[in-house]
This record gives sequence, structure tokens and C-alpha cells, in this order.
Amino acid sequence: MTTPSPYPLAGITVVDLSQIYNGPYATFLMAQAGADVIKVEPKGGEHLRRRGVVGGASLPFAMLNANKRSVSLDLKNPQGRDLLIEMVKRADVLVENFAPGVTERLGLGVEAMHKINPRLVYAQSSGYGQEGLYRDYPAMDLTVQAMSGIMDITGFPEREPVKAGPALCDFFAGVHLYGGIVTALLDRERTGRGRTVEVAMLDAVYASLASTLGMSFGQGWTDAGRTGNRHGGLAESPYNVYPTSDGYIAIICVGEQHWKNLLDAMGRKDLLDDPRFQTLKTRVAHMDVVDELVSTFTKQFNKQDLFALLMKHRVPCAPVRTLMEVVNDPHLHQRGMLQWIDHPEYGRIVVQSSPMRYDGAPPLAHEPSKKLGASNEDVLGWLGLSRDDVARLSKEGVI
Repeated sequence: MTTPSPYPLAGITVVDLSQIYNGPYATFLMAQAGADVIKVEPKGGEHLRRRGVVGGASLPFAMLNANKRSVSLDLKNPQGRDLLIEMVKRADVLVENFAPGVTERLGLGVEAMHKINPRLVYAQSSGYGQEGLYRDYPAMDLTVQAMSGIMDITGFPEREPVKAGPALCDFFAGVHLYGGIVTALLDRERTGRGRTVEVAMLDAVYASLASTLGMSFGQGWTDAGRTGNRHGGLAESPYNVYPTSDGYIAIICVGEQHWKNLLDAMGRKDLLDDPRFQTLKTRVAHMDVVDELVSTFTKQFNKQDLFALLMKHRVPCAPVRTLMEVVNDPHLHQRGMLQWIDHPEYGRIVVQSSPMRYDGAPPLAHEPSKKLGASNEDVLGWLGLSRDDVARLSKEGVI
């Protein structure tokens, strides 16, 4: 008997037609869990790869496409479509995040693929879903942030709406897509049949609005407005980003003991009996006074010394770190979440592992993202084609 792989998705083959962020992140997580992911791209490469001609935009491609095989294929060519179908016959999962209707026009839609492989998990992600009033609206992270309400509640009340810095909608959708695929694979083990999994970016981010929705509900379902760095529901105080001599620190007190600890650290136990600050409700009612009080204290320290002091007093807080501080964070590198590699195409870069850990399975060795079509011969050989066949397909412009 062979020893089972410690990686939970070992033996699962994924055909990955997805591009940019949300689909590729879902399949990256699958690859990190041991799946064999075959990334199928147009002959010119997917959009994210093509961004690499501008500055350092190639880094996101390297981040999201490690440990995958790379195949170039013209799906508008009948021979290319037939090759994709041969892959699907042997695959467990197909992932795509084209605009709704594109795969049907290519002859690669859900119904057609399930006819040739009833055990296939067909995973789709789009901005607004495969059906509904907004189905055909163009969807990027920016536009979904606008449509979802995220942009309207981000920023300060006296300023224009601001997008969230990270691509939240793309990556929320990618995480949900991964969860849906794995859930469908579990269902297939029970039923023997595959099913379709769909995740819309708009759907995936709604629950994250919970704090602000709570305030809207409390106001009789009216728009809550932007709260800057304060709690989205204005239900906590102190809860803000406070200045230090060299930057900022985030402080939150979610319980009475946290508030008492903060006053102790500030040397202001005299305020314990102040009626303005005795309960969460009264502190929220005097939020501006609380913030001024805390800011006056924090300005006296640099952020690292203040962080150490507040941690000693068990006050929930964190220094506001720069991107370069995070990239070089010793904790993330010690855990193996981040590592520096010498990428064969992009040079010295930092890459991430999967946030998910599986006992008995060390993080997979990092295989850098491959050049476009680097696995053509390997994957097409898996389909039974010879080297001569591959050379002919290349000459004919199919791959």
C-alpha cells in the first residue's frame, strides 16, 4: 500500500481558466493544498501577466500562480477547444471567471461540460452573478466596491468616498470560491456527481458591512455615513488611529477592563470615576473627548515604544505599519507565510504561502510561476499527444 499524501487535495486535477485575482487566488489555495492546477491562458497570456510590461505589475501574477502548470491555448480555435475538452474529461474541477455567457459561446458552458464529465465541479465567479439585473455590468474590484457600498462608507465624513486600499472584492470572492469548490468536492464524494459552484463578488462582500449596517438599522434604516478610522457602527470608544511621534497606532477598548488598563498605562486612574467615561455608552457619547484625551497621550511616544507599553498593560493595539515593514516582517517569515525567492523571470521578490495549514503537511515547496506555455508539452502529453503533435499545434497557432 502507498502512503496517503498529507496534502488534502492531492490527486485532484484542476483546469484553471481564471484570470486576474479572484479565480487565480482560489486555485492558488488549491495548489497549496496539493491539487494539480493546470492554468490555461490565451496565447498572449492572461491580463495579469500582460500587466508585467508596466513597472512591477508582474509581482501579483507571480504571487497568485505559483505551483501551477502553464498551458497556452486558443479556445476560439476548434482544435484548442477540443484540447480543453480532453482536459476536462480527466479533470475534477474547472474554474472560470469570464463574463457571464462567454463559456457558453465558446461551447464550454456548464451543461456541455457536465455531459462529458458528470463528476466535474464547475466553478464560476463573476462580479454580479450568472443571473439577475446586474448580470452584464462590467465588474472590476473598483466597480464592485462602488456598487457594494464599501466605497460609500470608507473615508471621512467631510471628504469624498474612498476605495479600500486592497482589492477586497476580488479576494473575498476568491476565498468564497475556494470554499465552494471544496464543499462541492465533499458533496461529490457522497453523491458521485459534480455540481456547479457560483460566487459573485457583490454577494461575497455584503456580510463585511455588518458594523455599518448595525448603525443604519439603529437609525431606522437610514444611511450611516463614513466614520473615518472610528468603528463603522460608532459603537466603540476608544476605537481609532492615534498619532505618535513617528507615525500612528491603532487602539481599541472593547471591554471595561481594556479601558481601565488604558487609563493605567496613561497614568490617569483619576478618570475612573469620571461620569463621562464610566461605561461604554457614556464613552461613545463623549467620543471626541476620549479621542483627544488618548491622542494627547500617544503623541508623547514613538509607535514601537508605545506599542510595548500598551501591550504590557494588555491594551488591544497595533502600530500602523508601512508596506515595507510588513514585507520584511520577521513573524510572517518565521512562520513561512512569506519568503524571499529569486524568480527566474522577475528577480528577487517576496511571495506568500497559503494561510491554511494542515497538520502533518509542511507548506509545499514554492514552485515559481511559469513562463506562458511552459507546460504545453507536459500537459498535452498527458492527453496522449506526441512531441510532433505539439510541434504541429504550435505551428498552426493553436497553442
